[in-house]
Amino acid sequence: MNVNEMTGKWLGWIGIVLAVIGFFYAPVWMGCIAVVLGIVGLVTPKKGLAWWSIGLGVIALILPIFI
Repeated sequence: MNVNEMTGKWLGWIGIVLAVIGFFYAPVWMGCIAVVLGIVGLVTPKKGLAWWSIGLGVIALILPIFI
């Protein structure tokens, strides 16, 4: 693993964790941060984790509107 792969892995997982936390606490802030981390993670080789982070972040942002 080089630095870019490791960075992408960390960005993706931190984004996913923040998005999941956003389902329960401060969805706007956590969801936005998760989306931003996912977008930044798209420039690294770990694009799958980045897309998951973006998707879950968007869900965390939209979910409070319907609940």
